[in-house]
Amino acid sequence: MGKINGCLKCLFIFFNVLFAIIGCLLIYGAVKATAYSYQMTAFGTPSLGWAWVFAIGVLGISCLGIYAGCSEKSLALKIFAGFMGVGLIIMLIFGIIVVVTRNKIRDNFDNASADVAKPFMEDEGLRDLLDGLQQSVHCCGVVSPSDWGNEIPTSCECNPYAGEMAVLGSTYKCTSKPWGTTGPDQIYEQTCSDVIFAWFNIIFQIAMGFFFGCAVIAVLGLMVSLLMIHQVKKHDSAGGPCIPMKGY
Repeated sequence: MGKINGCLKCLFIFFNVLFAIIGCLLIYGAVKATAYSYQMTAFGTPSLGWAWVFAIGVLGISCLGIYAGCSEKSLALKIFAGFMGVGLIIMLIFGIIVVVTRNKIRDNFDNASADVAKPFMEDEGLRDLLDGLQQSVHCCGVVSPSDWGNEIPTSCECNPYAGEMAVLGSTYKCTSKPWGTTGPDQIYEQTCSDVIFAWFNIIFQIAMGFFFGCAVIAVLGLMVSLLMIHQVKKHDSAGGPCIPMKGY
């Protein structure tokens, strides 16, 4: 018979296996995100080094939890519980960083900083993405039409006779192109910053839910590991060496 309750042990190992798989997926995501690290850093987001540390940490701690549950060793469970306590603090810190970063990016868009448009204008793929976005949601430029320089693309062209038409539940207006530029005479007055930030905001909301959710899971992991340590100690104290009785 094991030292730990069988159902509790299986549940503990199952969730650690699940988080080990999540850790592998996070490492894969960090590899894929490396290609976009420059664009993300330009918006003031944390470097991918933190993402690597987090992904490897999730995988490593999960593997430790699997070993601790299978071996039923008190020392391994204590180390795991310690990591859960530290992980709780780290998850809260990461969640706060995500909130602060989101607010910083929102301020950059609200202030219409020219630096916000640089990653889009310097990367060919992001330029094509912005070009398609302008045509679909009826906007022009990231923070202003001048983001395109002296040549305004045709995707910014606005039909002044349809300026009050409803588009996705809203209306769009036309305005004259900036002086000294080539391209359509009438362009969309609205910029694409609100739409782009809405995309970023969805990503940040998912990240906040993930980190704060992990903080709750860390609390549960800490409580379960402490319960398992208690069961191991109780088993060891009850199963100590027997002292033989002398016969007279």
